[in-house]
Amino acid sequence: PVPAAAAAGEESPGEGGPPDHSYSLSSGTTSEELLRKLNEQRDIIALLEVKMKEMKGSIRRLRLAEAQLREEIREKDRLLHAASAGTRKRHGL
Repeated sequence: PVPAAAAAGEESPGEGGPPDHSYSLSSGTTSEELLRKLNEQRDIIALLEVKMKEMKGSIRRLRLAEAQLREEIREKDRLLHAASAGTRKRHGL
C-alpha cells in the first residue's frame, strides 16, 4: 500500500532531521497507523473534555463557597459594628 503521508503529499524529514514524535508523521505512515493515531487523539480529547467539565464543576462549587464566606464575613462585620456602637453608647463615647 502507498504510505498515507506520501499520498497526502507530505515530505519526509531528511537524514539527521528531528526525531519522530508521537504526533508527527513520517513518509512511511500507513493509513492504519494514521487511523490509530487519530483514535488516540480522539480518546485524549474525550478525556480532556471530561476533565474540563469536572474543573468547571469545581470552579462553580468554589465560587459558591466564596460567596457564602463573603456573606458570613459581612454578617460578622455588621455584628461587630453594632456591638462596637453599643459599647460606645454605654460608655458615653
